[in-house]
Amino acid sequence: MRKQSYHYSSFFTFIFVFQFCLGSLFAQATTDLRTQTNINDNWLYLENNTPNLNDAQKAANWTGINLPHSWNSEDATDLNPGYRRDASWYQKQLNIAQIDPNQRYFLYFEGANVTTKVYVNGKEAGGHIGGYIGFTIDITNFIKEGNNAVFVRVDNSYDIEIIPSQKSDFFIYGGITRDVWLVSKYKNNIDNLKITTPQVSAKKASLQIIASTVNPENAKDLSLTVILNNPKGKKVAGKTVSVSGKTTHITFENIKNPELWDTQKPNLYTVTAVLSEKNKAKDSINEKVGFRWFEFKDHGPFYLNGKRLLLRGTHRHEEQAGVGAAMSNAQHRADMESIKKMGANFVRLAHYPQDPEVYKACDELGLLVWDELPWCRGGIGDELWKTNTRNMLAEIINQNYNHPSIIIWSLGNEMNWLPDFPDGDNTEKTNAFLTELNTIAHKMGPNRKTAIRKYYEGSQIVDVFSPSIWSGWYSGSYKSYQKAIDVYKKEYKHFIHAEYGGDSHVGRHSENPVTGENIIKAEGWEEAIVQTKVANIAQIGDWSENYIVDLFDWHLHISENDPTFVGNVQWAFKDFATPLRPEDDIPYMNQKGLTDRNGTPKDAYYVFKSYWSDEPFTYIESHTWTERQGPENTPRVLSVFSNCEKVTLYHEGKSLGEKQRNIASYPACGLTWDVTFKKGENALIAIGKNKDGKTVSDTLKVNYRFTKNESAVSLQLSSEKLKNGNYLVTAIAIDNNNLRCLDYEESVYFQCLKGGKTMKSQGTPTGSESIRMANGKASIEVIPDGLNIPIEMTVLN
Repeated sequence: MRKQSYHYSSFFTFIFVFQFCLGSLFAQATTDLRTQTNINDNWLYLENNTPNLNDAQKAANWTGINLPHSWNSEDATDLNPGYRRDASWYQKQLNIAQIDPNQRYFLYFEGANVTTKVYVNGKEAGGHIGGYIGFTIDITNFIKEGNNAVFVRVDNSYDIEIIPSQKSDFFIYGGITRDVWLVSKYKNNIDNLKITTPQVSAKKASLQIIASTVNPENAKDLSLTVILNNPKGKKVAGKTVSVSGKTTHITFENIKNPELWDTQKPNLYTVTAVLSEKNKAKDSINEKVGFRWFEFKDHGPFYLNGKRLLLRGTHRHEEQAGVGAAMSNAQHRADMESIKKMGANFVRLAHYPQDPEVYKACDELGLLVWDELPWCRGGIGDELWKTNTRNMLAEIINQNYNHPSIIIWSLGNEMNWLPDFPDGDNTEKTNAFLTELNTIAHKMGPNRKTAIRKYYEGSQIVDVFSPSIWSGWYSGSYKSYQKAIDVYKKEYKHFIHAEYGGDSHVGRHSENPVTGENIIKAEGWEEAIVQTKVANIAQIGDWSENYIVDLFDWHLHISENDPTFVGNVQWAFKDFATPLRPEDDIPYMNQKGLTDRNGTPKDAYYVFKSYWSDEPFTYIESHTWTERQGPENTPRVLSVFSNCEKVTLYHEGKSLGEKQRNIASYPACGLTWDVTFKKGENALIAIGKNKDGKTVSDTLKVNYRFTKNESAVSLQLSSEKLKNGNYLVTAIAIDNNNLRCLDYEESVYFQCLKGGKTMKSQGTPTGSESIRMANGKASIEVIPDGLNIPIEMTVLN
């Protein structure tokens, strides 16, 4: 039997509980005002796929957990092929001390993947189809005073009818992966607010509010008061109107000299809506709004608030080492703050809507957002598939409608790849449905643009299009980038470049990485210079950090110096897990991140920061490249990435000269020096000075040798104790002369035999039992078991 599609819209759009007293109207406010209580703690979890509630209730092997939670938090990145795609149960005892007959009670799930059924006190209360988006369950008619048994069945089994396709290049984590809230509000309440800014300029703006209200008993004495406060909390407008139907329209005209929302000053106004009955406040919603306008110029750049803004972007997948998609709000926030600290002003949420904390952070930090429907690969589906996809798009727009950070509703990515259905790559059918989605998006959210990526046949349907350009990785050389974007700027009316970059393995470096012309040069030891052309660097390249540094440096060199370019969006900010890449240097990891899966920056992060960030810094390339070799008296080009106006490099206390940073120069904006290393330890200091005279510095010690290692013959283990009490166990490949083999890149396998356990299945440079060596070195973190037993480790290759 095929599944039926069903759809639950979120009934509220607020994030915080709002209690207030606003003038005499609210002096009589009672406990009728809505409450929202986080109920993440003290759940039970049952890894059992039974569809029968009675069987789940009788099971004895429930375990205690807190939310968010995913049963794929580590099995997605372990060394066993595949990951659990099945159903599990969650249980919570929900204590409600007193039930008010005039209140309605709800459970709000910010996200559960992929399909969910909710039972309260033995009865099915509701459910939801599709992950990555919030949904509400009305539990009013199922609860009682005292303890209430809540059971939730979540299923991430393969389901052809629900996007995203399992052929996508990321894991579909199962579980209640986001926060859950208990909400109560008066029977007559505000369902949601939709806020638009129809007219915005530097001199004046207008604000339009559509309030949907619930009034089951058709009460006649309802009124709605809306107050607009500026970013400092001062009231700038207010209005009270009577409520007669399901929707109420309120407009504020001629808001003078609005404090505009932009990426540098993300000014947020507050809209407070209060529903009153007989002049008593019964319900309230508190929303943030930003005044801004934007435009994609035809065949040209992007404008925000009337000024050209180069979109400096990255992509973000929702996952973290050790927890998968079940991230805390603090972890979500840390990702977005790191993106902003790098200097980005744009983020594409790939390839699905993300946690509410992410949008909140983007609003507050000043990050423009590309919000994406998870139609990722799989082609066009049947009627049930279409219904579920339409419903998800509607949910995304309804829930994220008010965020000033969002400028794009993306309708899909690589949609016609690897069809799941017969004839699923039919262009005519795909375009017909894409046109339907485009119409829905413009009707429901007319204040944004629509976009897709890498479905060329539909490029003229949406407002903004991104072709696929992977210069220097999947095709061509990175120095062909300007030619590629010049072609596409002419071809597509509103062109943006989403996705570029390549994989890099932390700690792997090459003295002579592949050049921008796709040539591998000799390292300098050989008498004859050999040059070899590389066709596909993704397959043949060395995955070194310094190749990716050069690639990104070139892309930014082009984009930052092109006055007619919209901007580009690097793929991806953080390493993320994928079932499609078991052979990667860290198995099952897409290693294209600017940070590792824990959020620790790689070298490439500092390249972006040097172009984009205003915070003065210097970074010597590279802090993960402290063991090097080369012929004696052979200078090495050393780059310093910095946003300072001038930088001086010191080698062994001697100045190698001050250089002026020039954005038109490549590499490193001209901040390069020839360094002739001495044998042994070399001390390097880079001191940068900005235009205000402030100085910043970076130091690095490099151990250099003049003897080239021979072939590796053995692995050597060592350990050091970390500040957290764990141990870092390191394997070094050595030759017959006991030299570290800096060219050794084979996989090694760590195993703890006794005394502790490895930090495995983390997908990080020190959190995988199987990992390819980086310049002859690999490490793993080991947790002692606390029994004072000596830790015994083995490493194999």
